[in-house]
Amino acid sequence: MKRLDEYWYHHNMVSILLFPLSLVFLTIVKIRHFLYRIGILKSIKTERPIIVIGNINVGGTGKTPLVIWLVNFFKKQGFKPGIISRGYGGNSVYWPRIVNADSDPETIGDEPMILFNRCQCPVVVGPDRIADIAELINLKQCDVILSDDGLQHYRMARDIEISVIDGKRRFGNQLCLPAGPLREPVSRLKTVDFLVTNGEAKNNEFKMEVIAKIVVQLNNNNINKKLDDFKGLTVHAVAGIGNPDRFFNLLKKHQLTIIKHVYPDHHQFKPVDIEFSDDFPVIMTEKDAVKCQKFSAEYHWYLSVEANIEIAFEEQLTQQIKEKQWIKNY
Repeated sequence: MKRLDEYWYHHNMVSILLFPLSLVFLTIVKIRHFLYRIGILKSIKTERPIIVIGNINVGGTGKTPLVIWLVNFFKKQGFKPGIISRGYGGNSVYWPRIVNADSDPETIGDEPMILFNRCQCPVVVGPDRIADIAELINLKQCDVILSDDGLQHYRMARDIEISVIDGKRRFGNQLCLPAGPLREPVSRLKTVDFLVTNGEAKNNEFKMEVIAKIVVQLNNNNINKKLDDFKGLTVHAVAGIGNPDRFFNLLKKHQLTIIKHVYPDHHQFKPVDIEFSDDFPVIMTEKDAVKCQKFSAEYHWYLSVEANIEIAFEEQLTQQIKEKQWIKNY
C-alpha cells in the first residue's frame, strides 16, 4: 500500500478526492496569517536576533546541513550562535530540554542530537519556541539564535527567514495538506529573505549541494572512510528520513550497489532493523545513526554530509547582517 505522501508529487485521484480538505486547510492558514497581520494574534520579539531555517513542504528538504553551515558561518563572523529545535520524535515528558553529550535521541529527537554533535554550540529543544529561546538566553552563551524549522511558528518573531527547497521534487502537485505536501501556499515564498535550493536552483534561489564527506563507523567514531572506498560493493542502505531517495541516490552516484531499507521519518530503531542475514556493510544516514549507536557493530556505518552553498548567498547574508547592525557578544 502506498503512503499518502507518494500521491503528493503528481495529480491523481487521491489528491482530487482530498482537494476539498486542502481548501479547508488553506483557509485556516490564511485566516491565521490575517490575525497575525492585524495584531489579534501577537508575535513575540526576543532580545536576540532570530534566523528561521524552514520550508513550506512536509518532509525532508535538507535543512540540517544548512543549519550546520550557518552555525559555522556565524562563528566565522564573530558571533556565538545557539540553536532551537522542535525535537520531532522525542518522547520527553517535559520541555524545554538542553542538549548535552549524554542526551538520549529517543528523548530529545534525532536532529537536535546531530546538531549538538556537529555544531558544538548550545542546543535547546521543545515544542514552544518562545520557551526554547528563553532557556537558550538564560544559558548566556549565545548572541544569535538559529531556529531549526519553525517557518510557520508565527508566535516567534524573526529577523531573517530562509526557506529550503527540494530542487528535484520542488512543490509536488502544489496543493496544501492533505492533498499535497504544502503547509503553506507557494506564494508564501515571496515573503522570505532567502530561498536556498537543495539541487538545481531557479531564478532568485541560491544553489546548495549536499556532498558526501566521510563514512563513519558507528561504534568507533575514530574510524572513517571515504564513500568511494565502498565503490562497487553491495551494501544495505538504511534510511528513516523524510526523503530517503536523496540518500539512496547519493550512494548510487558513488557507484555503490544498494539494498534499500526504508523506515518512517524519525523511526525509533531496534537492533532487528539494522541486522541482516549476510556480510554486506550497512550504511545509514547520520540522523538514523544517533539512534542506533548503542547496538551497533563494526559493519555499521553512517554517511556524514555537508552543505556547499554558492558564494553569492554568503555575500548577501553578510550584507544583511551589516545592515541590521547586530551586536556581538551580548
